[in-house]
Order: sequence, then C-alpha cells, then structure tokens
Amino acid sequence: MSGVSIIGAGLSRFGRQPGVTGRQMALEAVRAAVADAGVSWPDVQVAFGGSDGSGLADTLVGDLGLTGIQFTNVKNGCATGGSALVSAIDAIESGRADIAVAVGFDKHPRGAFDPRPEDWGLPAGYGEAGLMVTTQFFAIKIARYMERYGITAPTLAKVAAKAYRNGALNPNAWRREAMAEEVIATADMVNDPLTRYMFCSPGEGGAAIVLASEAAVRRLGGRPVRVLAAASRTRGFGSFEVFAPAVQGSGDPTSVSTDAARAVFELAGVAPSDIDVAQLQDTESGAEVMHLAECGFCEHGEQEKWIAEGRTEIGGALPVNTDGGCIANGEPIGASGLRQVHEIVTQLRGEAGDRQVRGAPRLGFTHVYGAPGISACTVLGV
Repeated sequence: MSGVSIIGAGLSRFGRQPGVTGRQMALEAVRAAVADAGVSWPDVQVAFGGSDGSGLADTLVGDLGLTGIQFTNVKNGCATGGSALVSAIDAIESGRADIAVAVGFDKHPRGAFDPRPEDWGLPAGYGEAGLMVTTQFFAIKIARYMERYGITAPTLAKVAAKAYRNGALNPNAWRREAMAEEVIATADMVNDPLTRYMFCSPGEGGAAIVLASEAAVRRLGGRPVRVLAAASRTRGFGSFEVFAPAVQGSGDPTSVSTDAARAVFELAGVAPSDIDVAQLQDTESGAEVMHLAECGFCEHGEQEKWIAEGRTEIGGALPVNTDGGCIANGEPIGASGLRQVHEIVTQLRGEAGDRQVRGAPRLGFTHVYGAPGISACTVLGV
C-alpha cells in the first residue's frame, strides 16, 4: 500500500474544440488540478506527462512557470496517462518529491488513427496489408471472444447505450445525448460485429492529477484520495494485442490487463469484489465486456448476465465508466487514463452530481490498455 494521495484533479472539456490547441487543454487541466489541490505551480517538484501527437509535455513549463522542475515526457500509447501517473507515484514513494503532477493531453484529427508500422517494430508490409487499422483488430478480438464465451451482439449495443446515457450526465463529455440500443445496433457496420456507435472516436482533451506524500497531505489538508496501489505491465508471451495479433503457444491467449489488475489488487490488499466504482478502457464496447473479466470482476462469459441485469449501470452493483468512458468522451490518447482517475476521484469525493454512485463509494479502480500490449491500473480509496 502506497503512502501517496491525490490532492488535486483537473480536466478540460473533451470533444472537438476548434481554435484550442492540445497544449491549451493541458494547461487548463494542470491549472485546475493545482487550484483544486490548494497549491501553486512552484510547489510542484516533479512532473510526468505525455501526448501522442500534440507536442512535448515538458514544454508546458513555458506557460506554467520556469521553476527548473524535473519534467519527464511519457509516451505509452493509450496507457500514456496511466504510465505518467505511475511514474509520479514512484517519484513520491522514492522520496524524490513531496508534490508531483501527472498530465496527459491530445488533439486528434477526424477519422481513424493512422500509426506507422515501423514505429511499432513491424515491417512496412504489415501496414500495406491494412493490419494497422485498429478497428479490424478490435473486431477480430471481440468476435473470437463472443464465439468462445457466448456473448451476443445485443450486449455490445447495451454497453454503448450505457456510455451515452452516462455521458449525457457529464458536463465535460463530448457525446452528451443518449442513444437507443436499436439505433446503435443497426448503425453502419464498421468491422463486424462492431457498428459505428460502438466505437470511441479520436478526440481532444486534457487531464491532470496532483499527488502528494503523507507529509504534504498532513501539511496541506484538503480532500485527499489515497492511492492504495498503482501498477503497469507490458505484454507477456502468448498475448493477443493491438499490432501483435497472434495466438502463441497453446491454450488461451494471456492478457496484459489481467497481469496489471492482479498486481494492483495484490499491492492494495483488496479484491475486485471490494471495488465500488470502476473505470475500464472502452475503446469500443467489446473492450469493456472483455476487460470486466480480464480485470477479475466476473468470470468470462458472465458479462452477458451482468449487463442484462444492469450491474454496471450507475445504480448497479459495480458502476463502470460513470462519466461515459471513451465512447462518450472520445479518446485523446494522452489524456484518457488521467480522465479515468479524475472521475474516480470525483466519485469518491461525492461530487459527481447526477452521475454520482449511491452509497458513498470508498474504493475505486481504473484500468487503461494500450498498443501493443501495455496496461496500467490503480486502486484508489477514501
């Protein structure tokens, strides 16, 4: 169990923001987080941050203040924000700092992501064959999973519908209109079995978190949320991941999300069944289905019943993606993981308004997953 707490959380609005740069969104998020913590930028001793395509995070000091701070750039795909957070936690636990910032931001153009295979250790022919199109991978993975565990297409529509309902309650979300399951299910097919409204879109936004040591929390007071544990992992042999879609060895593919979740629960000294509210990577609705089981919240195949019974709704036994997740917020790659943490902090503080989980939640969980097989998880508590 760590001795680190989150003392501040800040967010920009997510979604298309013409004329606003990714850096400006990052600055908005950092300034909001610092103000929420009741400190000023010169109080921050170390920072970690990243963006996939909107510039270097360390250059933000030109606007935040030239204090000579150690600021390390992080780039870990969709796990960038989670990895920045883990690095900031490590810095405090090591005694190098009492107050740290993690920030993530991005501003992506319309359309699908267009990664280069060479950047991922793959030959050019991999891209020429169309295998760098992420929607294909997501469809292949969930189709295989549905066949093996009996998950049906209506369940995918239910997950997306929940995301849009929750997004409608979130003032910072991009997609703020509820959408009927039938509309989602019958929309244009992108890659079977996933329709257009089951996917998140490349988006825009910034998120930042201020963390502090036990000594700093005692000095500052405020509304701290404890980081009970944080862990990140890369893929192991036998995994089946974005840009690495091969089943190696024998038996079922391994899961980096399972590895990271298992590690964080062990470090925190709690079980998945103890969690009151969770944020799971939902690049598309099939991902949320798979991650429910991969992170240990249910057995494989049980998701069909869970979702039908409303267990993952805001009023359910395990509310998942209460802010609308990636589906409603879009995915600015650098910001997504920290947006998740912001939402859990908001829920544990009891400040989520119309989307507040009932019963004063005490434990929250976050999970991000990025190509080509990186996962970062946290357990937070009050």
